[in-house]
Amino acid sequence: MQLLDRFLDPSSVSLKICGVTRRNEAEELAALGVDAVGFNFWPHSKRYLPVAGAAWLKDLSGEILRIGVFVNQPLDFAIGLYQDGFIDGIQLHGDEPQAAVEALQKARIPCIRALGVKAKADLADAVNFKVSALLLDTHAPGIYGGTGEVFDWNLAREFMDQHPTLPVILAGGITPGNAAEAARIVRPAALDVASGAELSPGLKDFQKVSALLSALKH
Repeated sequence: MQLLDRFLDPSSVSLKICGVTRRNEAEELAALGVDAVGFNFWPHSKRYLPVAGAAWLKDLSGEILRIGVFVNQPLDFAIGLYQDGFIDGIQLHGDEPQAAVEALQKARIPCIRALGVKAKADLADAVNFKVSALLLDTHAPGIYGGTGEVFDWNLAREFMDQHPTLPVILAGGITPGNAAEAARIVRPAALDVASGAELSPGLKDFQKVSALLSALKH
């Protein structure tokens, strides 16, 4: 089973650690059995990874699923990183139009679409995105890359019940303390964690990562 298929397999809840900025941390996450890592290529992110210092991402190929996170950036930039072997998929985390998703589909590049959720109405058109997976995060207008706050998980569960074939990744305030509950209530394909696995932005806490993995196993 390929890394993306395994990550999105609904039979278990996978773990994606986002905002990785250091090679040694990415390698340690892979060794621990984390399913996926996210690298933020948006310059305004607290967890920004400059492309100039990211050649080591190529060495992780086949070891762990590598997702590039982009916010309202030129699509050619994201596609170029995929074609050059830096990443295995693209996460659109801004206000990108549907045309961007369709362009990635045409290029056969895996696409994860992030969507902020505050109310049921926010999910009205989500099924039309036609993406590899939908990432549901806490609604925060003008704030890209997460708030560390939880939204109503029942909205995600209801959406999944209505659209069982669309893989859903749950984000927003996930921590070792609530990961098991999130997995139980929502039963998503994966949990996406940034601040809940950190000592500070971009610096990972491996005790928290191990606790997250343990919570999902049990």
